[in-house]
Amino acid sequence: MSMALPMTTVSSPRLFAASFAGVAVAFLLSGCVNTRTTTTSLADSSSSRGTEIVTESDESSRQRRSRLRMELASGYFEQGQNTVALDEIKQALVADPNNADAYNLRGLVYMRLDDAALAEDSFRRAIAISPRDANARHNYGWLLCQQNRYGDAAAQFTEALAVPAYADRAKTLMTRGVCELKAGQREQAERSLMQAYEIDAGNPVVGFNLASVLAQREEWSRAQFYIRRVNNSASASAETLALGVRIERKLNNREAASQLGGQLQRRFPQSREAMAYERGNLND
Repeated sequence: MSMALPMTTVSSPRLFAASFAGVAVAFLLSGCVNTRTTTTSLADSSSSRGTEIVTESDESSRQRRSRLRMELASGYFEQGQNTVALDEIKQALVADPNNADAYNLRGLVYMRLDDAALAEDSFRRAIAISPRDANARHNYGWLLCQQNRYGDAAAQFTEALAVPAYADRAKTLMTRGVCELKAGQREQAERSLMQAYEIDAGNPVVGFNLASVLAQREEWSRAQFYIRRVNNSASASAETLALGVRIERKLNNREAASQLGGQLQRRFPQSREAMAYERGNLND
């Protein structure tokens, strides 16, 4: 399990919607923490293999204790028990002060607790220990983006994407695109989101954000293609349906807009978007 953060939330409805499929922490941040750290090959430190996964037989007793604490911490974090997770992380670091994953997870906990300073300190420590930890760089990049430090955020995303074995490239490309959109860099955002879509076309979060940026650029037909794919899936939400309504209206497809509005009212009657639709003032 390898933990990189998203998003806490983005306030603008045109950006990544916080309530969309619980995406806030589920996608933008890397899912869970890797409790098996990488290390220089114990067999041959000069080997060209560079790094390899540490197995139980390679671990010292202190590293094993630290890993087990991290497994507990990750579980508590996923359950929303932040204080308990933080206590387990502290004990993991007592056992192994060089556990980069522990610092990475500590950063996620402090992000959730809205303590940006301690979150940044944690991610920086993780990266100092493991400079090619793509998940820590992804999470740090998102933290920097939330602070409107867009250039620094871009640098972290670039470093994450430069790691050859990084498996979550689509997530980082999407997060970079959301950050670029937040910075008003719409052309760059479209490129990043399109790259993410090419890797993970079935991801509704990528499709929603790509449709959103295309709508902002008033490329309505292209936006329609992507949002229809999301709304025709089980991942449709109040936010995606509302965006679909706006796009269909711009294309003068009144029947399609009405059908989407009907779904919005039936499926998400208490949502802000449904109420706005009923009042006739859903943002265009």
